[in-house]
Parts: sequence; C-alpha cells; structure tokens
Amino acid sequence: MTVETTATGASAIDRARIAELTEREMAKLAERTPASKQRYERAVKVMPKGVPSSFQENDPWPVYVERGEGTRVWDVDGHEYVDFHNGFGVMCIGHANPTVGAAVKARVDLGTHFAAPTDGSIVVAEELTRRFGLPQWRFTNSGTESTMDAVHLARGATGRDVILKIEGSYHGHHDAVMVSVYPSLEELGDRDDPRSAPYGAGYPRALTELTRAVPFNDADALESVLKTLEGQVAGLIMEPAMMNINVIPPVEGYLERVRELTTEHGAKLIFDEVKTGATISYGGATKRFGVTPDIVTLAKAICGGYPGGAIGMSDEIAELVTTGKVHQYGTFNGNPLVMAASAATLTEVLTEDAYPKLESINRKLKAACQEIVDRYGLPAYAEGMGAKGCVIFAPEPLREYRDYLTKVDGDLATLAWLYHMNRGIFMTPGVEEEWTLSLAHSDTDVERYRAGSETFAKDAPGR
Repeated sequence: MTVETTATGASAIDRARIAELTEREMAKLAERTPASKQRYERAVKVMPKGVPSSFQENDPWPVYVERGEGTRVWDVDGHEYVDFHNGFGVMCIGHANPTVGAAVKARVDLGTHFAAPTDGSIVVAEELTRRFGLPQWRFTNSGTESTMDAVHLARGATGRDVILKIEGSYHGHHDAVMVSVYPSLEELGDRDDPRSAPYGAGYPRALTELTRAVPFNDADALESVLKTLEGQVAGLIMEPAMMNINVIPPVEGYLERVRELTTEHGAKLIFDEVKTGATISYGGATKRFGVTPDIVTLAKAICGGYPGGAIGMSDEIAELVTTGKVHQYGTFNGNPLVMAASAATLTEVLTEDAYPKLESINRKLKAACQEIVDRYGLPAYAEGMGAKGCVIFAPEPLREYRDYLTKVDGDLATLAWLYHMNRGIFMTPGVEEEWTLSLAHSDTDVERYRAGSETFAKDAPGR
C-alpha cells in the first residue's frame, strides 16, 4: 500500500535526481521480471489489479513468487531473494519450516475439517493463555475476523456503540474499523475533536460515525475525547506499538495511562496484536510493555503461514459468549489443520528462547542501517523491536500518524525499496511497511541487506 507523504525540512534533496533514479530502477525491475508481467497480464483479466488482495498490487506489476525455503524466495523468473517481507509479517518461522510442515502433513492424513473441536484448539488456547495472561480464547480465520469479534464483544459488554481507534491504524476491513486508516491532514480534524474519515466507499455513513480516531502517544487527547463522549464509548482498539506506518513504539507511560483512562470511563481496551503478537516477544506487546488489555486480537505469525486468528479475553468478557449474549461463530474456527500449524509454531518453533535470537539479529540489522544513515547523512533512522523493524525516511523520530504525513519522505522510501528488490532483497512494497525477520535469518542475510542499503545510500541524492 502506498500513501502520499510530504516531508518537511527536505529542501536539500534533489527531487529531479530521485525521479531519475526511480525511473531507472523501475525500468530495471520491469526488465528483470518478464514472467511476472506475463502472469499479471493474465491475472488482470480475471482479478481486479491482477492480485487476490489490493495489498499485493505494485508498480510496474506485482512480483509473482514461485516458492520459498528458509530465508529465500524465488520469483517466477527464477530470481532468488533474501526475504525480509515474510508475507506481511507472518513467516517468522522461515519458509517451508520442517517442524510445522511435518505437523500439517500428519494432520492431513487424519482429516482436515470436521466443524467439531479437536485437541489442537485446546493446546493452542492453553499456550496463548500462558503467553498473554488472558484466561479465555476463541479462534477465527483472520485478523479482520478477530478485530471484528473484539468490537462486538466490547459493544456487548458495555451496551454502548462508539468505538475509538488510533489515527493511521489498520485493523482489518470490516465496517467498524475502516475509518481514518490513511486520512489526509485536512480530514483529521482537531486533536481533541477528531473526525471520522471512511477508508474508501462501501461503508454506511451511520456506521462510520460510530468510530472516532485519536492520535497515538497522546493520552491527553484520548482523555479529552472520552470526556466529550462520556458514557458512549464501548472500547478503544489500538496497536500497542504502531505497525501500519513503519514502526512507532509507545512513549514511556502512554500505555499505562491508556489502561487507566479506559477503565475510568468504563470502556474496554482492545490490543490489536495481529502484527506484534508473535513477533516482538513471547507474549507480544502485552508482555513486552507490561500492560494487559481486556481483549487481545491475534493472527498472522501465530499460525505459521496458515490462515487463522484468535481472540483472548478476560473471564468477564468470555461470559458474554458463554451466555450467548454475544455470538461468536465460524465454520472454520479452530480448523484442525490450522491448529496443528499453530501448535507446532508456538510450542516447538517460536518458543520463549527464540525471541532473544530474533532480537539479536534485529539489533545487528538496525545498527548496520543506522551506521549507513549516519555515514551518508541520510534524513532517516532505524527503528524496531523483536522481529520487526525498518528504516524510516524522516529527519526525526515519529510519534504518531500526523508526524508520518508531514515528515516521511515517500520518494526516498520508494527508491530504497526498488534498490533492494533489484539487488535480491525481497521487501514489502509501500512507504509505510517494514521488515520482518525469521529464525532462519543469519548474519550473512543481514550483510546482504546492509550491502543493498549502502548501494542505495551511495547514490541517494542531496546528501
């Protein structure tokens, strides 16, 4: 996904040179990927934009992938890449992980779907309870379903309708959260009186108005909105560390204050840990930052490459489901194939001792990138935690979405992506995306990323 950003303080950047290099690298990518072009020309006849999800679109066309193993992926043109994309943060276990593969193959021989509970769901729920400290769990098939159910639970628990979210956050594509995902500055409104900006068409205005967005890392703005909407707010859904606009960590004391404010005003706190849940610590952001929400939503990396998700909740919230006051259904919820993959992922691969390794590799990669940024005087900095990280092309650290709109240099970010792709580093497209490491990544892979970054930095105009 690409969002327009306008960096301030970037007058030294040679825009003409950036445009020239971008055109050159785009042409090089097109020349390298003729088989992807052929697939795209077929696909666009039967799928909008030629992709199953609009997140996968890219210029000049998507790079179609044929296979993956460990840290490597190969495109349909036969090019090998070191994968730092990892399926939008899903594949922390590495591609074709043998442990997860063996568990899934064994489950196939026993049957893949019954719409009845199996042991796997118990194993996974018990493991998630240990990790996140929430006592009750239900399963879904995606992050979107997880956050949708979380909103239902918050509204059911409080009898209220209004949902708060964070400006610039993406929580899936259901009606309640497709609000203020990538709004313009004009659409944002005042900090303590936010507007509701629908993310595209197809969402009834009446539903959009029930979701209000507040700035990240600003507890005062949250408090002001809660007071203005006293008695109306069912819950706040938020990423505890923002992962939709690069990586923005919470400032000290912010999450603690959010927990206090939501409790004080009778609103349920939902941590969307779809991106952070199995990537930044053994117990995700909940454990890393030491703040426990009422509800946590998970997906992506917890299922080892298979489509699944989960919702953790307090006993009080779980009672709503037990009594039938709030309904939580799904034919494929707790699917045995997905549960086999998830159980193997969580209990055999992404175990507690896996996270120091991910943290160590990430520190090396961030340090290597920061050294290049400093040596070449780029308006950028390295950020990250656990398996997640990025180089943010902004002259100073971002605290929230409004900073992202005004400080990030989208042209430089796009050019850096092109340099990496053309030099065998598979990266997530888009100004706002980041790298995800896997346990298969090594110092050799870090060096390859570093070398690609230095090639870009040498050519980057306006140093």
